[in-house]
Amino acid sequence: MSATTVAADPSVCAPLPVLGRDVTVPLVTGGEVTYAALDYAASAPALQRVWDDVAAYAPYYGSVHRGAGYLSQLSTDLFENARKTVAEFLGCREGDQVVFTRSTTDSLNLLAAALPADCQVFVFETEHHASLLPWRDARVTYLDAPRTHDEAVHTLERALADRDPYGPALVCVTGASNVTGELWPVRELAAAAHAHGARIVLDAAQLAPHHPVDVRELDVDWIAFSGHKLYAPFGSGVLAGRADWLQAAEPYLAGGGASRKVARRADGGVDVEWHDTAARHEAGSPNVIGAYSIASACKALQEAGFDALVARERQLIATVTEGLAAVPQVRVLSLFGDDAPRVGVISFVVDGWNSSHFAAALSAEYGIGVRDGLFCAHPLVRTLLGGAPDEPGECGAPEAAPGERSLNAIRVSFGAGTPDEHVERFVRAVRELVADGARWNYRTEDGRCVPDTGTDAAAEATAA
Repeated sequence: MSATTVAADPSVCAPLPVLGRDVTVPLVTGGEVTYAALDYAASAPALQRVWDDVAAYAPYYGSVHRGAGYLSQLSTDLFENARKTVAEFLGCREGDQVVFTRSTTDSLNLLAAALPADCQVFVFETEHHASLLPWRDARVTYLDAPRTHDEAVHTLERALADRDPYGPALVCVTGASNVTGELWPVRELAAAAHAHGARIVLDAAQLAPHHPVDVRELDVDWIAFSGHKLYAPFGSGVLAGRADWLQAAEPYLAGGGASRKVARRADGGVDVEWHDTAARHEAGSPNVIGAYSIASACKALQEAGFDALVARERQLIATVTEGLAAVPQVRVLSLFGDDAPRVGVISFVVDGWNSSHFAAALSAEYGIGVRDGLFCAHPLVRTLLGGAPDEPGECGAPEAAPGERSLNAIRVSFGAGTPDEHVERFVRAVRELVADGARWNYRTEDGRCVPDTGTDAAAEATAA
């Protein structure tokens, strides 16, 4: 079935082919099983289409922008066409710039470096660290976690109205939480920001792989996202949006590519004329394959059709949420309520279980890969779990022994490449672990909960 056919009929949407879909992994209890990759919120598997496109281009790889040879010219065209493809994918406005970066984190640090003097930044405590932490040279107001969309908008409006002095301001907000998967009221927050003379940047790392993202429709000033969450390989990202602050700022990196002209002065110094295009912040040899892979992923998602992808993902979300709701010991984390719209990202805790122990058992006994910890959103997870701001707990590191409560959670996430069987296996595994307990013994090693593979431990677990 072609991607076009799938898009025309959402009811028959199939998972998009991704790398690793047939990989098998060993189980500690014996045998092997096809790996269920349910950690898309950290890194989604690359689409087969993206990998094939990159492989087809690889023999023609060449330097870009200044090479006279055929392969250099070809690579330059490919790189700049990738920029156009991303701009179309995001619905960019005339005059907007698309800057290729290393990741969402890199994109937001670039924007932070381009803020005008005396800029105030407003950010909710619910943000991923990538959008919570870059604003070190600005005056930052951290806003408490809201419990409704309306509260989010009103909280922002009050903070912007009370700012002193009244000057340049930037609001940073996520489109979909990397912890709860819940969608945020981006359009309403953008309207509030603009009504108070502020600009807004959207962290779309978790939104863009699941829903269409349009700069004009959402009326945001910038969008940042990562290739490795958009079914492309690691090491590439995008910052797209208004050009003026970027053009006025010193280059993010100084070096070749960012400079238009460099000349020695009579006093022995150097005069530099910087580019005012996206190249201003892309010094050095660019990641051409990374840019091309992002563009390929954008095309693949558009061709599959977001209506079809969203419809199928809602079915997967329903399977997981209904399955978890049937287990009384499981509590799903939420800011806006259980019925809030979300993407395929769900975090939860299990009564009587250390989250790292539970995640380790899912992996070792069922071949299911999830994430445990605080998900690089420490303030948000602590708020959701009712922990004190300074209570111990950190990403991926258990702070309690197996079976004891920890200030960590378990996150299951999925997307366009997830087969039904993976989420069905996950729900069954949660039910069995809660009802019967783990079938193996586990211990903490180098900050991780892992199966105890010692002879005595294995014999004891097998006997049990």
